Amino acid sequence: MANKAPVLLSGGNPQIAKGYGDAPVQAYIAAMPGWKSPVWRRLDKLIEKTVPGVAKAVKWNSPFYGPPGQGDAPTHWFLSIHCFDKYIKVAFFRGQSLDPVPPVASKSGDTRYFHIHEDAPVDEAAFADWVKQAAALPGEKM
Repeated sequence: MANKAPVLLSGGNPQIAKGYGDAPVQAYIAAMPGWKSPVWRRLDKLIEKTVPGVAKAVKWNSPFYGPPGQGDAPTHWFLSIHCFDKYIKVAFFRGQSLDPVPPVASKSGDTRYFHIHEDAPVDEAAFADWVKQAAALPGEKM
């Protein structure tokens, strides 16, 4: 029986089963449509380099990243992503505490967003700095 391609939900967000560890996150990245997959693959590697031993999971059809040392089923997270038609939305759960604060406000208190668009290069040094700061803060329990 051949493997079926993941279903893309509204906005092109891959439907990936909940799971902990790198494997479900890599399945999500592989299923991201178009330009989004190679861009996030590069940033996923940057997160791994910036936060050695970073915890990963897919929950609610979105990859989550948490500080290391939480075991096989982490519960605290500093970042997640979600695909939309025209961009990747990066959520920093304690974004109000980052310097500089990520540019897009959220309706939920401390969260701030960074949107990645196809035609706008990501400043990887600035992104890595946000990741490093975010990973050092108390994570969001989910």
